[in-house]
Amino acid sequence: MSADLPVQIALRARLVASPAVTGLVPASSILDRNSTPAPRPSIILGEVQVIDEGDSIARTRERIVHTLHVWKTEPSREGIKQIMAAMRAAIRSARLDLGTDYHCVDWRVSSVRALSDPDGESSHGVLTVEVLAEEVSA
Repeated sequence: MSADLPVQIALRARLVASPAVTGLVPASSILDRNSTPAPRPSIILGEVQVIDEGDSIARTRERIVHTLHVWKTEPSREGIKQIMAAMRAAIRSARLDLGTDYHCVDWRVSSVRALSDPDGESSHGVLTVEVLAEEVSA
């Protein structure tokens, strides 16, 4: 078992619970899905990487690197930047609740990128969150 799914669940829960985020992107458009096109605006829970921290022989700590994609139809990147600022504030507001099997030791938004999509009509944001999770002993 890995902490990547509890982290994904916690991130989505945090975003849909934030009035600042849902004021810009409806909760129904904050999704874990793999199809295109994404609704506009939307936040798509994307790629995940799990890294064993290797700091103990018990191997109970993992760093989860989770990418969230933001999409909006707009001529500039202003809206995407506003959405990602609200997401960043929501994620940073309190420790993530990872349920009973994992404890969130540390978390941070490690990068934010605002891009113009090649379709000429969309802006695409990429926000990366890193979570250090520790397995809770049973």
